[in-house]
Amino acid sequence: MAIITIEGKEFEVDGDGFLQNPEIWNDEVARLLAKADGISELNEKHWMIIHLIRNHWLETNMAPMIRKLCQTTSMRLREIYELFPKGPAKGACKIAGLPKPNGCV
Repeated sequence: MAIITIEGKEFEVDGDGFLQNPEIWNDEVARLLAKADGISELNEKHWMIIHLIRNHWLETNMAPMIRKLCQTTSMRLREIYELFPKGPAKGACKIAGLPKPNGCV
């Protein structure tokens, strides 16, 4: 386990920067994690994807498959990568406070 500090707040993360305690997640934590990943501001589309991923995880204990994410949001994978340059798993799921996904997101 590692500890990262963003704007004076400390978070326990794994080796890839995913929260160790997803229960501490909130919109402010998401904003800070996004900033650490180089996303200076989260817009409406960012939040739509973040909350969709987070809610799916809360309901199923799994990240949504990328195909479902694209279908639900009517966004193409390319658009998601434009919003989250590190991709749906390493970018969006991390910012949504999920543990590191095991499979294809």
